[in-house]
Amino acid sequence: MIPTIDNARPEDADALGGILSDWIDETAWMPRLHTRGQDRDFVADLIRAGGVLVARKGQTPVGFLFERHCHLGALYVGTTARRSGVGSRLLDRAKSDCERLNLWTFAANGQARRFYEHAGFRIVDQTEGNNDEGLPDIRMAWNRETENG
Repeated sequence: MIPTIDNARPEDADALGGILSDWIDETAWMPRLHTRGQDRDFVADLIRAGGVLVARKGQTPVGFLFERHCHLGALYVGTTARRSGVGSRLLDRAKSDCERLNLWTFAANGQARRFYEHAGFRIVDQTEGNNDEGLPDIRMAWNRETENG
């Protein structure tokens, strides 16, 4: 089943917070700084702010993306939906609305880095950990003109 993409609704916060929490729990190098309830509240705040797209298989959320002012602030796909095109569909939707996109990803997240590089993003900056987690991170950018040039 090809997932549908639409705007997240307040009632999606539990499922989307669960996707985020599950990723944190599955990722050995990622410190858990917040409870699962705080992850849910964080996603609920993103939904209220606008800019959250959700991928659904049937009625079940399987992934989400948060984009604001062409900055990608979050992209998470549920465990069972990874490597099925859900992340690419979400990212393509964000790309359709922006001439340029930028994001930060953790340096340790090789899977995400490869995914974004395959999608046309390039590394433009790095830090030693100027984030809440204190982990080295990488800023990446995508440009429609470069991709189509």
